[in-house]
Amino acid sequence: MRDPQELFELAPELTGPEAADLGRPVLLHALSGFIDAGGAGRLAREHLLDVLEPALPGQSVVASFDIDQLLDYRARRPLMDFAADHWETYDDPRLELHALRDHDGTPFLLLTGPEPDMQWERFIAALRMLIDRLNVRVTVGIHAIPMSVPHTRPAGVTAHGTRAELIAGYEPWIDRVRVPASVTNLLEFRLGQIGLDAIGFAAHVPHYLAEGEYPPAAELLLTSVSRATGLLLPADELREAGERVRAEIERQLVSNPQAAAVVKALEEQYDAFTRGRDVSLLTDPVPLPTADELGAELEKFLAEHSRRDQGD
Repeated sequence: MRDPQELFELAPELTGPEAADLGRPVLLHALSGFIDAGGAGRLAREHLLDVLEPALPGQSVVASFDIDQLLDYRARRPLMDFAADHWETYDDPRLELHALRDHDGTPFLLLTGPEPDMQWERFIAALRMLIDRLNVRVTVGIHAIPMSVPHTRPAGVTAHGTRAELIAGYEPWIDRVRVPASVTNLLEFRLGQIGLDAIGFAAHVPHYLAEGEYPPAAELLLTSVSRATGLLLPADELREAGERVRAEIERQLVSNPQAAAVVKALEEQYDAFTRGRDVSLLTDPVPLPTADELGAELEKFLAEHSRRDQGD
């Protein structure tokens, strides 16, 4: 394996004898490219970057990865803007490690950008170098998955970790399942193999709302991270956005009896599951319409809601 250190460049402020001290930070990672129903992981990371202060004066990025070695551009083509007779902009893909401070002033690290398409083991080896060098005490990954759950019940989360003590209090939602790998799940697995602490949270998003933005799942991810690590991560704006989305969904259901009937069926299924019956909440657990058939109008609403929030 080529030297993993060649994959990243560390900020000068964190090198040498006078390097800034971040204590024993948490490393939170929320990469794009893997399953992220309702855009929950993206909403969470964008929210943190928007509202929190950098841990170092005047900058938040403390390490940058060589994206050319990790990304398949033809599989995930970056966007460019064409204006009349010339190319105006190019959205440079960036894979970066940020240092931020929570609401109590505690430094933590946030890894953002596209999930690498290649060189997974070398990328993980590079992250292990950064984990050692920056004295990281625990890594935490966040994303969201579609589930056959109604939006009218408390949002759930699947928690997993390299030690049971790290996720005490979380009940498993499934016994065993075989799924395609992601680099973040592989990172957790590899860290566990060498005795380092790592956690992952997957918020549950109603499958009929998975294609739009679902802020309640993003809020749940941040509160789960806070609970597990002690960080004070802000979630008030996400909570308010979630309340607006739920109110609009209820308004839509009033005029859509078919969708309302499906939500009621999901409520009965969810309640049966929580009472301990042998009911699965994974996709297509009982003979119900497909997500497209169920929630076309709700998904349309969420897409329009997202565009309004972005000022389009």
